Formats: sequence, structure tokens, C-alpha cells
Amino acid sequence: MLNFSKLLSSIEPSKTVALTSLINQLKVEGKKILSFSAGEPDFNTPDFIKEAAINAINNNQTKYTSLQGTAELINTIINKFKTENNLDFTPNEILVSSGAKQSLYNVVMSICNPGDEVIFQAPYWVSYPEMVKLAQAKPVIIESTAESNFKITPNQLEEVITKNTKAFLFNSPSNPTGAVYSKSEIIELANVLIKKDIYIITDEIYEKIIFDDEEHFSIGSIPELKDKTITINGVSKAFSMTGWRIGYAGGSKEIIKLAKILQGHSTSNATSISQAAANAALNGSGKEINKMVEEFNNRRNFVIKELQTIKGINCPTPKGAFYAFFDVSNYYNKSNGRLKVTDSISFCNYLISDVSIALVPGVAFGNDSCARMSYASSMDDLVEGIKRLKSSLTNLN
Repeated sequence: MLNFSKLLSSIEPSKTVALTSLINQLKVEGKKILSFSAGEPDFNTPDFIKEAAINAINNNQTKYTSLQGTAELINTIINKFKTENNLDFTPNEILVSSGAKQSLYNVVMSICNPGDEVIFQAPYWVSYPEMVKLAQAKPVIIESTAESNFKITPNQLEEVITKNTKAFLFNSPSNPTGAVYSKSEIIELANVLIKKDIYIITDEIYEKIIFDDEEHFSIGSIPELKDKTITINGVSKAFSMTGWRIGYAGGSKEIIKLAKILQGHSTSNATSISQAAANAALNGSGKEINKMVEEFNNRRNFVIKELQTIKGINCPTPKGAFYAFFDVSNYYNKSNGRLKVTDSISFCNYLISDVSIALVPGVAFGNDSCARMSYASSMDDLVEGIKRLKSSLTNLN
């Protein structure tokens, strides 16, 4: 009998993608679902970016580009890293890929060997553990909770480092929690890593979406960590360009060389038209980002205030991204007479069934006590969604 790949068969499908498919199917069936599961801005891509793409088409920029990315975009990324993140790169230290997800995957595959360990915290983005397992390495997960604002300490990091540790995968601002590590907190973590022969992979895709006068700080700008840090970013979140699929990595030329080999045998170059659009985005004034962040902040203030008034919910105030991640475990082992809530999946299934609102179960992010609510939705939908949530939770006894 023919067999399938044991490695791929061991990998969990994305729970967020699966949830999106379920919601779409319910909508096809005529059910009116208010979905707060989206991991993307609900704003349109700014017009000047779309115009750059149209111009690229009209100018016949529709052929293969360099595997690494167009020279124009690479130079723009180098300038962005320098001026915004205090990171210095040369062209052979940059790789443009089809989304930050591919950038992360390329890097993980380029540095890991079977038996290596990669450290990251929970809650985590859904693809981190599966990427590590695809590289035949071992995820080592540090737990964090709502009580710690979903942050880890230097002592927690120090305790899990072993002789097999290959990398520390860091994400601030965080998906799913919205947690933002301050400069001083990052330096404290860095002081542990400086003494170790460990790579740092830093996922900074949400760097532009920050509130309350917090400032983004790139761990790779710490001189002692420069040569062993790989910085991942992209245009999906800041410029509302999720479907354009452009991400990029900056790291040592040796790692980028290996990542290019992998990309060369999988996808080759990122889309030429999207690269032209991304180049325009990164050279823009930033006013569109500021408007989007201002609106996200208004929505955040409403959603968090309302969630924090609900008895039984513990919701820290997120400082970045566009998610509320809150502990709902006080509702476990309760029922409305028809449906019983026992974990984050049944909690979210209960809400879909009872009041037609969709959240993402926290187990998808490594924390089964919580649920994630995206506020990348209209204020009208958020007001109605919170109203339904409160009503539904009062029926659980």
C-alpha cells in the first residue's frame, strides 16, 4: 500500500484557516455570522499603492524578477531597516518572499537540524510550532498568562535554554495577545541571549500598530546580537496588503543564502506586481497608517473596556496589533441547558451556535483558557458583537 509523508502527516492544519472556512460555509448556508476571527485589517489597500501596481502592469513589469527581489525593493527595505529600526544590512542580507510567513519558514528551515530546539512563548502565532516541526526540530514553549500580560521573564527564558537550543523566536507586538515588550524588557531578555550561542528570529510584522505611546524596539539593533538576529517583516498588516503576499527577512548573508536556495526550489521570486506595490508602500508618507492605527485604537478602547466589565473574563489591555485575547476559563463546565462549555473550542462553538458570533479558540495559540477577538471590524459590528457576547454569557450556568 502506498504511504504518505510521515512528517507532513504529523503537522496540524492551521486552526485559524479552518475556522475561516467554517465561517464562510455557514455564510453560504445563509447564516448571518458576525466574525471577529480575521487576522487582517478591514481597511482597503491605500490608493497610491494600488496605483503603483497598476503602473507596474501597464509598464509590463510582469516577468520573473531576481529570486531575491527587485533591486528597487531591496534598497527600499535596507533604508527602512536603517531609518526605522537602526538595523544595517547590505543587499545580500535581504530576501523578499511571498509573505512574512514564507520568510519565517525559510529562516527556520535554514538554521535548524533534526533534534535542535526552538524556544518561543505561548500564546504563540499558530504556525510557529508547525514550522519548527517541519524543520524536524523541537518546539520549546514558555507559558505566559493574562496575569503577566502575556509576557515572559528573563528567568523563564534562561531556564529553558539547553545545549540543543538553536533559536529563540520572538514576536512583539504579538499575535494573538497584542502584548508589546518595552525596550527595557527586550534588553533584559537580550542580556540572557548575549551570553548564549543562539539565533534570534524576531517577527515584527505588527510593528506599526502600537498604542498608548509605546514604541517598537528591534532586538537586532542591540550590537552584541546583530550577527545572530534575523528580522522578519512585511507589508500585510501595516498597509492592509494581506492578499498581496510580500514579506522580507534581514539577516546574515550565510542564512539568507540558504533561505534563497529553499525559496528557489519552492516558489522562486515573489510576485513582480506586488513587489512594485510594496516598494511604493514602504516609500509612502505613513499618513494612511496613522489613520488606520487611530481607528484601531478607538475600537480597542471600546472593546477592552466592555470586555473588562464582564464578570468571569480576564482581559489585559493590549498595546499593539488588533486583537483582544482574554481568559474565559471561568465559563468552563457551565451550560445553557443545551450546550456545555468545557474548553476554548466548545466556548467558541457555543457562541457561534447561540448568538452567531465567531471568536478564535485560544488552544489554536497554545492557551486553552482563552479566546481571541479581532477588532479589525466596523464599530457597528463590534458594538453588536459585544452585545451578543454579553447576552450569551448570561445564559451559562
